[in-house]
Amino acid sequence: MKKENHQHFKRPIMDVIKNRYSVRTYRGDKLEENIKNQLRAYAAKIKGPFTPKVRLELIDCLEILEKTGGKIGTYGVIKGAQDYMAAIVEDGERNLEELGYVLEKFILYATAIELGTCWLGGTFKKGEFAKLVALKENETMPIVTPVGYPATKKSVVESFMRFAAGSNQRKAWKELFFHESFDTPLEEKEAKEYLQALEAVRLAPSASNKQPWRILKKGEKYHFYLKENKGYGEKLGFNIQRVDMGIAMCHFEMVLQEAGIKGTWRVEKPDATEIENLVYTVSWV
Repeated sequence: MKKENHQHFKRPIMDVIKNRYSVRTYRGDKLEENIKNQLRAYAAKIKGPFTPKVRLELIDCLEILEKTGGKIGTYGVIKGAQDYMAAIVEDGERNLEELGYVLEKFILYATAIELGTCWLGGTFKKGEFAKLVALKENETMPIVTPVGYPATKKSVVESFMRFAAGSNQRKAWKELFFHESFDTPLEEKEAKEYLQALEAVRLAPSASNKQPWRILKKGEKYHFYLKENKGYGEKLGFNIQRVDMGIAMCHFEMVLQEAGIKGTWRVEKPDATEIENLVYTVSWV
């Protein structure tokens, strides 16, 4: 896989990860044309680890209103946003993980230039947005994000949603990272130069803050597993927790790249696990 460097980021990637939060209330200013061009240029360069292609389409709020008869279609969750980025992915193996990886890399870039974003999976009307992106037969558009300038004051809806999701709480290391088997938690000191990359995974955003990733270190390899919440997100028509796995991969790899630690993603055949609802995704080798 071709790697791109992160010279676009003016500060350490870990700072960007720590500073990023879901913004649901925006100032109402439109993005300047030069900022839009910057966003489009960066989005066009992002390549993920898997085969299905992802395209990111920047949509103007006025376009949405004109083409949908005056409806934005975010169920009142988003206030004041004037621009949205739609994430469209081809059908194919690990397409949702690819989408999660690519869109999170874009979101971190937007954060680095002080723009707000918010992952929308179930809280937008897909039909309203699909009219604007010329969705092909072999494509789906599971996620959009507003992109804009955060308002200084949060709306009541925003404050409630952050509280309900427990957005600032994260699982402990011993629940997420394991050493040689899922019976043995990985100690922080055993992670060595991978400590920051794993911490970046721990801090990653996920649907309803369920943090479904589990990572098993075996020898020099890091195997990524999805701990599925059965039935969660069924109404969405896609497995949003697979998108979360792509987000985790993005955080892990970006921190390692910045530290100059080389490796690659590979789909392997790891030993079967007895743990219920634990599904293998990919390995870092």
